[in-house]
Amino acid sequence: MHLLKKPWIIAVGVIPALVIYLIFSIVPIFISFYYSTMSWDGFSDMQFVGLANFQEVLQDKVFWLSVRNNILVVLASVFGQIPIALALALLLNRKIKGAKFFRTIGFMPVVISTVVISITWRMIYNSEYGMINNFLEAIGLGALQQNWLGDPTWAMVAVCITIIWQFVGLYFIIFLSALQTVPSEILEAADLDGASEWQKTIHIVLPSIWNIILISVVLCISGSLKTFDLIFVMTSGGPASSTEVMATYMYDKTFEGLRYGYGSAISVLIFVFSIALILITTKLLRRKEV
Repeated sequence: MHLLKKPWIIAVGVIPALVIYLIFSIVPIFISFYYSTMSWDGFSDMQFVGLANFQEVLQDKVFWLSVRNNILVVLASVFGQIPIALALALLLNRKIKGAKFFRTIGFMPVVISTVVISITWRMIYNSEYGMINNFLEAIGLGALQQNWLGDPTWAMVAVCITIIWQFVGLYFIIFLSALQTVPSEILEAADLDGASEWQKTIHIVLPSIWNIILISVVLCISGSLKTFDLIFVMTSGGPASSTEVMATYMYDKTFEGLRYGYGSAISVLIFVFSIALILITTKLLRRKEV
């Protein structure tokens, strides 16, 4: 019973997980830093080129287009997933009929394979037999039909909608769990004082779970910056690189272009952008804590 109080026993439990994390998460970051200074096609000998890869990446117009698209994904995720998930959590935190059913349905997209989701939504967006265009035609709005994934104007919008739909359930469950920790005594006292539901939500509920909201925003940003599989399956970065993000561009240059040094430079920049954006966001949101 007192074994867990001994530090060496805790270390035995933590060290294996820490070693695995170091091998598969931390070490590859340093390897990418090393490769980013090299010119290598995966077959011939490596050649040291210093910062030449970074200089080329920073002058690459397609790379900056991928950065812009990544920012759009981040904005769509943060301002789409977080508010929708929070609203659903506040709604289903009440004792309403069928709440458990809606909770299950809301979380289902999270556990479904991203490849399955990508193929399904690609079919929904299909310009010939897709559900959206068929629905618009059925209600007499055929003029609004689009080639959703084939038009550079709409492709990124379509992808962002899919990303929002896929991960709303994750933050919905996180917020729902956080709402369970809000002290009921405080809410009851607010009821006795005549506080409205809106006032309780703004002045009691949200401040109580603010740290959870902050963590969710950080998770949302980090996940959005490494978005790859959904976009790769749905559009492969097209048309005309209109849905290219940093991860898909890195894959294209590394494995299809056989430029491992150049691809590693892109991965390093993804890492740097991620850390910078998360630090800035955390600092801005913490200022609002009271």
